[in-house]
Amino acid sequence: MASGHTATREKRGRELRVWDLPTRLFHWALATAVAVAILSAELDVLAVHMLAGETVLVLVLFRLAWGMVGSQTARFAEFVKGPGAIRDYLKRSRAGGEAAFTPGHNPLGALMVVALLLVLLAQAGSGLFTSDDILVDGPLVPLASGATVARLGSLHRLLANGIFLLVGLHVAAVLFHLLVKKDDLIRPMVTGRKVLPGRLAVTEPRRAPAALALAILAASAGLVFLVLRAAG
Repeated sequence: MASGHTATREKRGRELRVWDLPTRLFHWALATAVAVAILSAELDVLAVHMLAGETVLVLVLFRLAWGMVGSQTARFAEFVKGPGAIRDYLKRSRAGGEAAFTPGHNPLGALMVVALLLVLLAQAGSGLFTSDDILVDGPLVPLASGATVARLGSLHRLLANGIFLLVGLHVAAVLFHLLVKKDDLIRPMVTGRKVLPGRLAVTEPRRAPAALALAILAASAGLVFLVLRAAG
């Protein structure tokens, strides 16, 4: 019986732990917060929209810090590469199999990660200074001039279209990998594990302590809280 299970695992491929729990929780929490922000804006429930935007800001600040001191696959230095690395990845991707395997984000997907984080940071930050000129003002509107509020409000509305575009591209890329390349990117972000192709030997990525992630999250939330109180 045991040998049968072993043979099944070998046929399926060895699994590698690639995503830690903090990174996975961040991913799904951010997706939820962005969805709530978009839906509440469409429904004109601005109190919920503001809260969702502040949550996005906390999460993005956490991810930026986690990308510098967190687990190996979460670190920007691990997956943000230059044009040469992107060209090399595209060549390996065409070859498929072991040649195309990347434990975490591939160099091309890294561009999407960075773009989303920067756009969401600008979107959430500008939202703090946005006013509808009728009922609802962002928490930092009193600290800015009317001209600044108007400019940041325009930026906030413009970036909303950019977020729709980036999210659409992200979903399309995930579906392309799943349906065309037969590479499921969703399951690893749920379970934390990715199946190694063939007999590829890869060292398990280093993991940072969960306590460090909690400390960074608390610091991010505290920073946002202090900034919001500045207008109080």
